[in-house]
Amino acid sequence: MVAVINTGPSVRSIFNYNENKVEAGKAILIGEGNYPVEASELHKDSRLKLLLKQLELNTNVKRGSVHISLNFDSSDNNIPKEKLMKIAHSYMENIGFGFQPYLVYQHHDAGHPHIHIVSVKVKSDGKRIDMQNIGRNQSETARKEIEKAFNLVPAQSCQKEKILKIKPAQSSVIKYGTAETKKAITAVLNAVIPNYKYTTIGELNAVLNLYNVTAVQGSKDSRMFLHKGLAYQILNDEKHPVGVPLKASSFYMKPTLKNLELKFAVNKTSRNPHLKRAKNAVDLAFMQNRIKSVFDLDRILIKEGIKTVERRNEQGILYGLTYIDHKTKCVSNGSSLGKSYSASGIEERCSIKSFGTGSAAVKNLEDNALKNRPSQTSFISAGELQKIIDSIMQPEFSADFVPSQLKRKKKQKKGKGQSDY
Repeated sequence: MVAVINTGPSVRSIFNYNENKVEAGKAILIGEGNYPVEASELHKDSRLKLLLKQLELNTNVKRGSVHISLNFDSSDNNIPKEKLMKIAHSYMENIGFGFQPYLVYQHHDAGHPHIHIVSVKVKSDGKRIDMQNIGRNQSETARKEIEKAFNLVPAQSCQKEKILKIKPAQSSVIKYGTAETKKAITAVLNAVIPNYKYTTIGELNAVLNLYNVTAVQGSKDSRMFLHKGLAYQILNDEKHPVGVPLKASSFYMKPTLKNLELKFAVNKTSRNPHLKRAKNAVDLAFMQNRIKSVFDLDRILIKEGIKTVERRNEQGILYGLTYIDHKTKCVSNGSSLGKSYSASGIEERCSIKSFGTGSAAVKNLEDNALKNRPSQTSFISAGELQKIIDSIMQPEFSADFVPSQLKRKKKQKKGKGQSDY
């Protein structure tokens, strides 16, 4: 089971999103929590009114809506509604929302079973529920307990399988004209924006572009750019924009620039512990393989779940490199990892590697470094390796060496009271 938690400024929008799915025959309302009567017996407006009334108890809470999706493995199909409701109740109680009003919808518009839960984070006494790190802490604990209690396929085993069998992005990208534009873009945004850690629009686009979607800010003198607007557009196979851009505010999850900038600040800190994995993977790739180009590096890193994205100018000159770690969900420009991981640094290392691998001393050094490394998370860095190589290649004599025969004999100092005789 995989849980995804989103918060937003409008509970009405996420409520209408789910209700519209019901009206379209793509979802059903299967239950509720802490409503005075069964939600199915209430009119649509009454179901929403209860959530709005509770939000009014604390007007200082700006992002009071909570939208949770619980996603199950495709093999966990045909789960009865009663079991889904028990799972929903158990999850909400474990994350601290056991006494909150909430609605549970079962959706049928994806290739895997899943439910959506709509709630608010203002308590009945007007206090706000603290959701800081709720996904990493309470949600993860709840997920593991529910997987065991209800005999569900663990999320971790699914992730390992996906990492080991990474499919090319082309197999799941959007094709313009083959699906409803907004629906297709929404599916990609839902998968990328809440889950990956990026700190700029460029880093976000590195992931979105894999699935033929791009975030558009407009030219620097355009009205949209000056007013900090944002839109999303489909790309064709040549990565050129096609169709009409859709405003970020038109999507229910509100992936606007203002909201993304809040994520940038959080991601900048939360991704730091994971960046070392990408650096180690690059260093190890150069130590174990004969890498002559960025293409060679990408081919090796993808086996570790890391995708490199090149940025080239119109002349085809490489000027930027971005690393997308699909395992830790971290996105980072090469320059932020260090000079030797930037586009120019990688090209330089490719040149050194292609001309220097014939040296037996270098080969032995690399073999020893691999054999004696303390652990997988503390590989010798490229800089440290270069220092060792330099020390080995130093001559055993120095330029200012003078044979003892040519040295001037020092006069011995006379002791006090001694004569020459």
